[in-house]
Amino acid sequence: MIDPQAVDIAPFAEVLAGPGVMIAHAADQDLEVLERACGRLPSRLFDTQVAAGFAGQGSASLATLSRTFLGADVPKGDRLTDWRRRPLTDSQLAYAAADVENLIQLADAISGELRRDGRLAWAEEECEMLRTRPHGPGDPSKAWWKLRDARSLRGSARGVAQEVAAWRERRAQATDHPVRTVLPDLAVTAIAHRPPANAKALSEVRGLEGRTLRQDVLAEILDAIERGKSLPADRLALPPADDVPKEVRASVSLLMAWIAQVARDQRIDATLVATRGDVAALVRGDPEGRLSRGWRREMVARGLRSLMAGEASLAFDGGGRLVLEERSGRPLGDASGSDRA
Repeated sequence: MIDPQAVDIAPFAEVLAGPGVMIAHAADQDLEVLERACGRLPSRLFDTQVAAGFAGQGSASLATLSRTFLGADVPKGDRLTDWRRRPLTDSQLAYAAADVENLIQLADAISGELRRDGRLAWAEEECEMLRTRPHGPGDPSKAWWKLRDARSLRGSARGVAQEVAAWRERRAQATDHPVRTVLPDLAVTAIAHRPPANAKALSEVRGLEGRTLRQDVLAEILDAIERGKSLPADRLALPPADDVPKEVRASVSLLMAWIAQVARDQRIDATLVATRGDVAALVRGDPEGRLSRGWRREMVARGLRSLMAGEASLAFDGGGRLVLEERSGRPLGDASGSDRA
């Protein structure tokens, strides 16, 4: 066990560049740290959380997977402790060790099940997508897209959200702190909805209760709010559209229902198969959408396109399952449920 604050871990890049497989659980943040500290990513990655999604375990915790596949308990320990403080306690060290003690055996167990089910290549493809996608902070002007309610914001609230979230992103990078410790998401959203006009009002914003911010930090946030309120339309970075016209939204819901059924039948996490945005991209004909390539195309794209082309229909099988059937083209007649004499 090595304290990364006590040594230069940049030479670890030589290990990452080798042919070995990095095994991790929920690796996104790990990859960001490694890329920043070592200047590169591992050559290969196996993420146990991602892979377990192909075995019917959607976004499961390490503790849950350890119990399910190995019958082993992972102690909760100091999961929410402050890992920046030194020296680390014996309890912290024990938790850190337990977090990876059985990780190789867990990866082997998940891989074995996926290999038997013919899904290991799918999991490896998804892990490779995770490994190669951009990690770490992106364009600060787009940071507000990550807010839960970003797409519901309207008018000047969008500009305020953009400027405050961008300020938070830049300050987090400058101080080397996680963005949510600089300013919680709840506070950014609350500021966007009802921008405070002074330091006192800002200190009372929801999400900042009990926190004391320095005067210079308060001033910077207030400046960001003012910039956002008057942000020109041509400088507003809007999130990409993931919706479809109102007249075909019901179609997207129908396609999502079939995807959910396929996921249940295949024992795969439905959110891993497709999001509503993925389906909307398919309806729009986006050739770069996730459903147009890889294992997703193999699993669901053909059925989705058959539904969209009117060649297939969905029906209940009598037991509550949705099944995809060849469309007869024969109208049912009066299906409104009204009684006629």
